[in-house]
Amino acid sequence: MFRPLPLFIGTRYTRAKRRNHYISFISLTSMIGLALGVLAMIVVLSVMNGFQKEMSGRILGMVPHAALSAEQPLNDWQTVAEQVLQHPEVNAAVPLSELEGMLTYKGAMQPIQINGIDPALEPQVSIIGAHMVRGRLTDLQPGEFGVVLGELSARRFGVRVGDKLTLIVPEATNSASGITPRMQRLNVVGIFKVGAELDGSLALIHIADAGTILKLQPGQVQSVRIAVNDLYLAPQISTALATSLGAGYRATDWTHTQGSLFSAMQMEKTMIGLLLLLIIAVAAFNIIATLIMVVADKRTDIAILRTLGATPGQIMATFMVQGTVIGIIGTVVGAVLGVLAALNVSELVGWVERLSGQQILSSDIYYVSYLPSDLQALDVVLICTAALILSFLATLYPAWRAARTQPAEALRYE
Repeated sequence: MFRPLPLFIGTRYTRAKRRNHYISFISLTSMIGLALGVLAMIVVLSVMNGFQKEMSGRILGMVPHAALSAEQPLNDWQTVAEQVLQHPEVNAAVPLSELEGMLTYKGAMQPIQINGIDPALEPQVSIIGAHMVRGRLTDLQPGEFGVVLGELSARRFGVRVGDKLTLIVPEATNSASGITPRMQRLNVVGIFKVGAELDGSLALIHIADAGTILKLQPGQVQSVRIAVNDLYLAPQISTALATSLGAGYRATDWTHTQGSLFSAMQMEKTMIGLLLLLIIAVAAFNIIATLIMVVADKRTDIAILRTLGATPGQIMATFMVQGTVIGIIGTVVGAVLGVLAALNVSELVGWVERLSGQQILSSDIYYVSYLPSDLQALDVVLICTAALILSFLATLYPAWRAARTQPAEALRYE
């Protein structure tokens, strides 16, 4: 079978046993270093994807994807919801009223964000119902001023279901002070735990009770909360809906409240990826050292090939093939091991925890008490492509040096 001369000789140099075992050792370490770099990048980025997906599911499953409101409280939110649901990307639309205040219990105080919800409709837009650890969402009844607290808030106050808290809400008045605190007793009817910061900053009450506290008319709500298919299209969808509803309507979405958190997570993933890419770069530099020593070891062979008619381009291509083969083998091995490790990292960590008897991610400290992994094909492709490009670039200088070898000079002392 016909094979080009550079490909034939380059692959033969790669698999042949050299007289200089040190060169073979350096070549092997280059492959291992490249494989370890690719493996580390795939596993680390998969774990970071897993954490980002887990936090997205928990946080964005609790906060509104988007909300539509007007300058005045909505008198007929059902009509707005019917118009909103006509959009193909909207899954659900439910009423929402929001207020901020301070919770106090036996001298302890804590700022809190309170959402007024309809317990019957809330499961359409929120995961709260699946994360109740005490009580039920349906225990929120109008007129009873029940409250569902996050697990962190309940722990800080030391309260349980049945205990009573005091909510302090600021109210603007015409007095000299301008703002007068207004108090409302709340009865704890449930506790939720989603494993995120919201466990300590969010509470839920019935939307009718929220309207009473906000001094709204019966049936009025502040906004309509919507859930969309694609979270990352929420800003465009909500803006388009607000425009279609007419003047006076405005839209808010999750990027206003949680956007900085997810931007920071994405930036962290990018920076760690660049740092791990240095491992691959170091392995690529080892390929340079390997090929330089191979060129020095094969000076006689190069001179003979040149006298037999091989062109400088063919000599250069020969050593580029050899270095590229090293890069391909290291990249493929690292990719296979990395994919296997990323798919089984949770089980591996669990095995280490059982073997050592220590929990790596304690649920008392971390929101996510296990190591999630989300392997993405695009990440694997980008990592392998970067490794192959660096490996190829590492072959250029040694191959160029080999092409410049003069036959007469190389054979002078042979």
